[in-house]
Amino acid sequence: MSDRGKKIFLAICIITPFLLYTVYYYSIMVKNAPYRFSDFESITFKYGLGDSLINQYYSKTGDFQYVNQDDSLVKTNVKMRKDDLLYLHRKAAELGFWNFPTELKGDEETAKGRNSPAYYIEFKYKDKSKHVVYDIGYNEKPKLANAAKSLITEISNMISDVRDRNKD
Repeated sequence: MSDRGKKIFLAICIITPFLLYTVYYYSIMVKNAPYRFSDFESITFKYGLGDSLINQYYSKTGDFQYVNQDDSLVKTNVKMRKDDLLYLHRKAAELGFWNFPTELKGDEETAKGRNSPAYYIEFKYKDKSKHVVYDIGYNEKPKLANAAKSLITEISNMISDVRDRNKD
């Protein structure tokens, strides 16, 4: 067998099975991803002071209620498009939302006597859902707190943008 034939044989025996296995492995990984947008159902976003999460948004129906500057409860409908929800899904994945603990609360002793803002975020899928309760007083892991704040900002901005877009 010539030297060139040996190299071709080596490539076929080693490189080809490696490439086939890599494609097979990653296709299964993508197929079985825990939170896929194709299984996405809704986002629930609630916020308020202390345990009173009176401001609420539910993406499936578009129901949005909030307390305005005059302390009156305003109920409106803010229906997001599929692109808006896809953006929030990807942003949550980018910020590592799926790895957040279910509660990010500050120290209970320092929180006594004050109502700090709290947020509830839930991404619901066909088979699974992930929710996080975040208290602004949380300061144990700054990177985690910043990621939670970023996600809250993204969701709030998206709701505001969609509400403004629907007014026009």
